[in-house]
Amino acid sequence: MRVSLREVRESDLSLFFAFMSDPESVRTAAFTSEDPTDRHAFDDHWRRILANGSVVMRTVVVDDAVVGNAGAYGPPDEREVTYWIDRAHWGRGLATAALRALLDVVPERPLHARAAADNTGSRRVLEKCGFTVTGQDHGFSRARGEETDELLFTLPG
Repeated sequence: MRVSLREVRESDLSLFFAFMSDPESVRTAAFTSEDPTDRHAFDDHWRRILANGSVVMRTVVVDDAVVGNAGAYGPPDEREVTYWIDRAHWGRGLATAALRALLDVVPERPLHARAAADNTGSRRVLEKCGFTVTGQDHGFSRARGEETDELLFTLPG
């Protein structure tokens, strides 16, 4: 199994939409778009991402199959990482491998991340990649329709 990152292609977006609108994935992630099933809003969001030169966004590929995306965004002193792996591929170490590859592409440090406090998979990914919990937040999760605890992570410089 070979995990690699490449530039996002227009043809990836339909797959990303399917991955990112899966109800179980959305609930696990907790903090998502207002309506993950709104394709028009999704397309508008991705057009803005891909047009923004400060955003680093990559497609995660495993053995020639697209399985997700990983990226970094935000001002240099507040850069935050994000990643999304298709639920069909959870538990195989792909998010960890993708985030490690992204950390090679994005040299800025510190980097930040967020994860729902009960999202143990994402917490493990971040910790395996050197991020440590540096804070806690609490906010409304549209995906869950309720207040949800969130952990804040930092990868120091």
